[in-house]
Amino acid sequence: MAEGGAKNIARRDGMGTTLLSAVEAIGAIPDAYFQAVGSGTGTIAVWENNLRLIEDGRFGRKKTRLYASQNAPFTLMYDSWKAHQRALVPMTAEESRTKAAEIDAKVLSNRKPPYSIAGGLFDALSDSAGDMYKVTNDELNYWQRKFLSLEGIDIYSAAAVAVASLAQAVKNGDVRRDEVIMVNVTGGGEEMAKAGGYFMAMPDLVLSPDLPEDEIIEKVDKLFE
Repeated sequence: MAEGGAKNIARRDGMGTTLLSAVEAIGAIPDAYFQAVGSGTGTIAVWENNLRLIEDGRFGRKKTRLYASQNAPFTLMYDSWKAHQRALVPMTAEESRTKAAEIDAKVLSNRKPPYSIAGGLFDALSDSAGDMYKVTNDELNYWQRKFLSLEGIDIYSAAAVAVASLAQAVKNGDVRRDEVIMVNVTGGGEEMAKAGGYFMAMPDLVLSPDLPEDEIIEKVDKLFE
């Protein structure tokens, strides 16, 4: 069932809880945020929640610099951003398929992302004084191995793109060593799971869409009593 994608407020709010969770643990709004993007919806969600945190005031009033990254050669949003334009650069369906086939992080190959629209990724990056990076397959593969050796867990290709972009930012001086940096590692642990190092998480509540509204509200209320 199509649920609206980036235009669905509930979807963005759900994705934005990554920032809220990090801020809760850190005790402050981070200076910089890194995420690999296909649509950019997650980064947009972080931007929106950052503005809410600023309005709230309990964790400071810092505007997090947003750093998004794509897997080369599928760099539709990166190319548009570096051209300093809101409109996406032209990309034919054939070119899209060819470039998508070349990248290791397949989930980052969205041909129609919410980049140009009001409140989209272009606005989020502009408002936060952020930037975009492009990462090759060789770079992401290197940082997959490096992350495993340093952190002890395997990560997916898309997550490795974000980690590789952080490495670029450090090398370029875009972030300082004394800054608080959040990296959204969007997926991993598959190899660990195969080795048996996991447990099956069970849902706290399962609801049918066919239930009456008042019954759904009652069940949710009981969950939080």
